[in-house]
Amino acid sequence: MAYGRLMLDLAGTELTADEHHLLQNPQVGGVILFARNIQSREQVSALTAEIRQGSPQLLIAVDQEGGRVQRLRDGFTAFPPMQELGDFVALNPDTGLALAQDVGWLLASEVLACGFDISFAPVLDVDRDTSSIIGDRAFSDQSEAVVAVANAFIAGMHEAGMAATGKHFPGHGGIVADSHLEAPVDHRSWQALEGHDLKPFAQLSQALDGVMPAHITFPEVDPDSVGFSRFWLQEVLRKQLGFDGVIFSDDLTMKGADVAGGFIDKAKLALDAGCDMILVCNCPEGALEVLSFMESQMIEGSDRIASMRCRAAVDWDSLGADPRRINTIQKLAEISGSE
Repeated sequence: MAYGRLMLDLAGTELTADEHHLLQNPQVGGVILFARNIQSREQVSALTAEIRQGSPQLLIAVDQEGGRVQRLRDGFTAFPPMQELGDFVALNPDTGLALAQDVGWLLASEVLACGFDISFAPVLDVDRDTSSIIGDRAFSDQSEAVVAVANAFIAGMHEAGMAATGKHFPGHGGIVADSHLEAPVDHRSWQALEGHDLKPFAQLSQALDGVMPAHITFPEVDPDSVGFSRFWLQEVLRKQLGFDGVIFSDDLTMKGADVAGGFIDKAKLALDAGCDMILVCNCPEGALEVLSFMESQMIEGSDRIASMRCRAAVDWDSLGADPRRINTIQKLAEISGSE
């Protein structure tokens, strides 16, 4: 099934009549929910069910990573920053990797139980203290450690029935700048990136179902920002790394994307570069502008996007009583208590 290639967001905790109509547009293939859309487990489950009823073809996404980036809070497990999990694995490799798989399973299971298809996770950036926007969202500042912990985490996500999306290709951990607020430029060479930041994407390319590129320019490698670069997305990600999954643009309303121009310019360049689905969030006018452009160009849907749909899910009553969930929450509490 070919999916529309635009993912957009909603204003509040219920669908408006205009949004209900908008989500039925064949150019719209997905919707992402933010904290403003979520009050409780019961409310968000009702919202995803309402979306499904009106637009069963949509991919429904959320950013649920743990730590600072955790949209689902009331009634959900409070996951620590992934750096905390990575540090535990470094000290306790065997039990730590088993816990990483359990955490991936639990995080995905809770998201799926509310009617979502995916959380945009895991973060594969290699960082600890450098980036103002990544930091403790990363498993480690050692690429080999990121690969090991992320591999276990992804295995857990897959167990739960969720596709995994690695971000932010080819790595956001080498610069301080926050691409939400400015357009970062990283002057490292290809050799420096290949030996460090690229390793998680290269070694996990066959385990990942989706990849989200960073809004960063690496002028020593290619003049175009990664999400608008055929070199990065086609030559490196597709050909060199052999990735055949879904490429999601990062949000085109972020300041880091403005290097490409206005909304229509950004949408066209992202699609031409090879993004299967583009995100336009937190700017309804921009989303409508892009949608109008896509309609006028009759942008063809993507068959790849179907691979990101929920593959299995558990109901909340069963999940709440699952010993694996109870034990994982207890282990996470012990880790946090030992910090």
